[in-house]
Amino acid sequence: MIGTIRKHQTWLWAIIITVTIISFVVFFSPYSKLNPTRGPAQFGSLSGERIGEEEFAQTEREIYLRAFFMTGEWPESGKKGFDPIRETYQWLFLVRKQRDLGFAISDQTLADAAREMVTRFDSRANPDVLVQKLLEAHRFTMDDFQRYVRHLVGLQQLISTVALGGKLVTPQEAKGLYVREHEELATEAVFFSASNYLDKVTATPEAILAFYTNSLPNYRIPERVQVSYVKFDFTNFLAEAEKELAKMTNLNQQVEEAYRQNPTNLLRELKVQSLEEAKEKYRELSRKRLEAPRALEKARELGRELYDRYEKEPRADVLQVVAKEKGLPIQITAPFDLKNGPKELEVGPSFAEAAFALTPTNEPFSRPLPGDDAIYIIGFEKLIPGEVPPLEQVREKVTADYKYREAVTQARAAGAEFAQKLNTGLAAGKTFAAVCEEAKGKPVELPPFSISTRSMTNIEDIISLDARGGLKDLAFSTPPGKVSQFQMTRDGGLILHVKSKLPLDQEKLSKELPAFVNYVRQSRQNEAFNMWFNREAKRSGLDALLARPEDRVGRAAKKS
Repeated sequence: MIGTIRKHQTWLWAIIITVTIISFVVFFSPYSKLNPTRGPAQFGSLSGERIGEEEFAQTEREIYLRAFFMTGEWPESGKKGFDPIRETYQWLFLVRKQRDLGFAISDQTLADAAREMVTRFDSRANPDVLVQKLLEAHRFTMDDFQRYVRHLVGLQQLISTVALGGKLVTPQEAKGLYVREHEELATEAVFFSASNYLDKVTATPEAILAFYTNSLPNYRIPERVQVSYVKFDFTNFLAEAEKELAKMTNLNQQVEEAYRQNPTNLLRELKVQSLEEAKEKYRELSRKRLEAPRALEKARELGRELYDRYEKEPRADVLQVVAKEKGLPIQITAPFDLKNGPKELEVGPSFAEAAFALTPTNEPFSRPLPGDDAIYIIGFEKLIPGEVPPLEQVREKVTADYKYREAVTQARAAGAEFAQKLNTGLAAGKTFAAVCEEAKGKPVELPPFSISTRSMTNIEDIISLDARGGLKDLAFSTPPGKVSQFQMTRDGGLILHVKSKLPLDQEKLSKELPAFVNYVRQSRQNEAFNMWFNREAKRSGLDALLARPEDRVGRAAKKS
């Protein structure tokens, strides 16, 4: 079964994580929503067929396995905004569709797929032994795993069946799309930046006071929190991870295969520029994936001790006390708000959310929290109320903000005036260069770019590439040889002169076209599958079921 998945890995996973099927976050227990002591539950129906409790429970176990094999991490509870019941209903809907269409999957296909899926974690380990360890550690059974693998391969067949039309893309059509996305433009622009007008702004005390009074919300210091924390660095487990990596002899081959299938997607997803950089980045990510569970286990050990101690002796500083006893370094963050989080730590938004949920009485410490390079357990230190500082305290910033706003206004006025002169001059038969010279505009030649360009150094600090009204929108809506309208930017504005289209690199086209054809087919297939999913979900009642919380398992009032 793994062999089958590997052959179609790129587009299969793209389908699995498509917008229609919401991605996972992590939960502590796979049975957190299936408490058998809560009494009979109503699970609703799909296409008029009732959903049984055991069917729902089996499907929910599958979505946790799906999360693990997609991310390499077991789900944990408490992640804001995640609805595991919604995920279960969506997966159950897809499972039933496979059943209704009568898909037949051979045991050999399933075995091959399962073996390859498991050996991604350790290519030298016995797959049967490894999967048993993975499952037993989190209270899953081999039946759960086999059922999940069968439905995953069935999903591949389902996609192939219902989205067949998406694959019908001719090489000629794909070539036309490739040319459209990769044909570059030669352009130059005249920029009108606020920085060129700052020295022309006069900031009187009266103007500053009025500006401050009208902008009080902008200067309000939000509520902030300080937390103590124990950090379990991934690098503490570097030696063990390197030993495991040494056993994974096929890492480079995996990257090379993904690069062969779709080099553009691979480099974009890994945020690198070359195949060699992709190999290094993939190795780094694989190492972190091996280090993270070890760091998490150490954090959980501390967490268990904290819970035990707190039950015996509830106190706000339990993290500091236990950490000191164990000889673990404990540090305190600088104050931070909910929006930005701690500046000194490489953590995601869940860290700040957990920090603001702490209280000195009921919840003085957190569960283990993942960061980019470590696992953290945090403890409550201090909550600092929000406030509006007096003008004298922030006068320097207020003055700078006022002058910048006025400079932007002046830059945009200068840009609009230049645009009028440019249109008049061009209508009179003058060249773009001649009008710029007369009006004292300074054209700046931009690097060539196409629709497929992902980044442009320095330019993106001025104007977005892809947003509506961004550089691409402006450039590709302006005919070659013409100039754009004046486009306002964050700090002023610009006028773009599209000089010409540049000849396409035919050698590059020949090299990249086969992978691009696959990419187009994959994209079309994704679109076709999503259209089918949305249509069938509505027909079956899935949309209505998900839209009415009272019809979900257990009903909202009975949740435990």
